[in-house]
Amino acid sequence: MRSCPFCGRLTDDRLSKAPPRGKSKEEEGDMASLLEKVGTLIRANLHALVDQALKANSVAVLDEYIRQAENNLEELEDAAATVGGSVKTLERKYKEYQAKADKLDRDIDVLLQQGKEELAVAAQSKLNSTRRLAEEYREQWERQKREYQALLDAKLKLEAKLTAIKQEREELQALLELAKSKELTAETIKSLDDLVGIGDQDIARVAESIRARLDKASARSEMMASRLDAQMDEVLERHEIEQQLEERKRRLGLVQDE
Repeated sequence: MRSCPFCGRLTDDRLSKAPPRGKSKEEEGDMASLLEKVGTLIRANLHALVDQALKANSVAVLDEYIRQAENNLEELEDAAATVGGSVKTLERKYKEYQAKADKLDRDIDVLLQQGKEELAVAAQSKLNSTRRLAEEYREQWERQKREYQALLDAKLKLEAKLTAIKQEREELQALLELAKSKELTAETIKSLDDLVGIGDQDIARVAESIRARLDKASARSEMMASRLDAQMDEVLERHEIEQQLEERKRRLGLVQDE
């Protein structure tokens, strides 16, 4: 605080300070670069990414997108927090200088009413500089608010895109695993078909061997049955012959009846 040379009243040194400094070109360039990178991620074609992943038979391209999106989202959050803090500071400074300007404006009316022309001139000069500072703070506040809102919008859009790509990544991973499982199953089935083929031949060979043995056994059985029949026929025929001979002997009186 210092004493006013015109009226002896204490005045705020901050009123004589230079206008608030805006962002440097480097800072503005960094912010523009960040928003450009985020914009590229937001505009990324989800279907094209999925197609690339399918062609590569891998979710690596989606993992890379997620990595970049998460890194840029972290930068966005830091930038938004910084700019958000700046917005609050600029708003407070604008309102502070606007309040000072309003008070100076009222003081000038009082000085003029009291006939203190010179003091009114000094106060008017101070009012003009205070209003310029207030206006510059207001302009920076409005500009920072727009930038802050742009960062928040970009953050929301990138978060939505990131959520969508993560969901697609999970579904694609499940799809690729299913495809891989089917490929393995197909290979297994092919192998099983080969085994089944080999098994069928073995089974057929064994079955043929069994049938051959059965046929042989059947043939042997038939042969045995044939011999048995022959023997039986032979026995029956012999018995019949013997009966015939016995009957003949009786007629001839060669045997005595019991």
